[in-house]
Amino acid sequence: VLQLIFFLSQTDFEIEDNYTMAEYVPESVLKKRKSVEEQKQARLEKFKALKESRKQKREQYFKRAETYVKEYRDLERSKIASRRAAKDEGSFYVEEEAKLAVVVRIRGIMGVDPKTKKILRLFRLRQIHNATFVRLNRATIKMLRLVEPYVAYGYPNLKTVKELIYKRGFAKVNKQRIAITDNSIIEESLGEHGIICVEDLIHEIFTVGPHFKQANAFLWPFKLSCPRGGFTKKTIHFVEGGDAGNREQYINSLVQRMN
Repeated sequence: VLQLIFFLSQTDFEIEDNYTMAEYVPESVLKKRKSVEEQKQARLEKFKALKESRKQKREQYFKRAETYVKEYRDLERSKIASRRAAKDEGSFYVEEEAKLAVVVRIRGIMGVDPKTKKILRLFRLRQIHNATFVRLNRATIKMLRLVEPYVAYGYPNLKTVKELIYKRGFAKVNKQRIAITDNSIIEESLGEHGIICVEDLIHEIFTVGPHFKQANAFLWPFKLSCPRGGFTKKTIHFVEGGDAGNREQYINSLVQRMN
């Protein structure tokens, strides 16, 4: 009986000792585990929210792009219908005056007078083969005529605007030249004006919308290459067989050769 009592008491002591050793964990370790678990949960929730937000934005970008494609198509069809109607009536269809021009600097700094230099700076054409979009009004048309010997300009179509922005487009953020690699760059700078993606930016530029000034200032001047096949003669006007001055819709072929 004594041996049995001694054995039972010894077993209880070992069980109690093992139980105590297994359950004891320092408080600092428990706090650390809890903190790590909370951080992990917060990261997961943040990732899920970001994923959902990106999905919604992609859908929004796609819907806007569809709207713009329909708008461009309707505009082109209305022009074709107007031309056909005018032809059937035996008259002529005169398109509205262009509101947008793309200006390309084709000559360097040698022999440039101060007034011309100032106008080129206002157009942000500081280097040869730089290009910018310009809203056409009475003031800008007069300025373009004054710098005609140094620039080639004309009226871009949708394809030219798209190719320039997609291929040569850089953003001006905090006075720095940043590549447009994500729509978030556009949204951060122009989101307050309702421009949140590249298609919004193209639409605002091409249609010369109410926020054209902000959208154009957001774009860094395009740095183009020498045109494939070279220039004909930069020192004389386009209507005389050269390259300088206004070339209206023929600017599209020049820009596409330089892009």
